[in-house]
Formats: sequence, structure tokens, C-alpha cells
Amino acid sequence: MTTPGTTPDDHTRAEDERDAQAGHGADRAPTPEEEREAEQNPPVAPESAQAYEEALERGASVKGEGQIDL
Repeated sequence: MTTPGTTPDDHTRAEDERDAQAGHGADRAPTPEEEREAEQNPPVAPESAQAYEEALERGASVKGEGQIDL
């Protein structure tokens, strides 16, 4: 993160770019216990799923401040 009033140097920009291109996955596979517990979770309520989808759509169309540039 850039300190206000400063400009990142070429090395910082290169490292930021390298980090952005790096793989970002799980550090390990789930344990058998974690898998069993995940299977026991109750299903997501339809209202929650709908609210989640609406938030994704709303976030995808944000323009200006808060916009995510990919």
C-alpha cells in the first residue's frame, strides 16, 4: 500500500505485478474431519442465496469510488 504523498518505485511496481499474477489457492487440502464437518452444514436458505446473488450483481456494476478494476 502506498503511503500518501509518495510514488512507488519500479521495484515496488514489479513486485506488485508479480504478486498479482501469482497463484492464490488453498495452502493444503481439507482434512477428513473438515470434510465431514462441511458435509454436515445445513443448506443455505434461499433468501440468503438470493441476497448474495443480488449483492454480486450490484457490486459488478459499481462505477467510480469502490469500483474494482481487474
